[in-house]
Amino acid sequence: MYSPDEIKILVEKGIPGSRAEVRDMTGTSDHFELIVVAEAFQGKNAVARHRMVYGAIGSAVGGEIHALSLRTLTPEEEKR
Repeated sequence: MYSPDEIKILVEKGIPGSRAEVRDMTGTSDHFELIVVAEAFQGKNAVARHRMVYGAIGSAVGGEIHALSLRTLTPEEEKR
């Protein structure tokens, strides 16, 4: 099982310069809400952004992590 802190580290390491906020939605360490802010998302659509996050987390998505609610923003989008 993954903790919110472990997921945060994976995302921030996998997407350099990103900032991640992670919340365990059920307390069972397999359903998470994740907000990621990264300049690297600039010019990318939601599908591409989500793929970047899945790539950072790796094989845990669909395995130990059963559900992942994603919100991906550029720093400019976050300010709005």
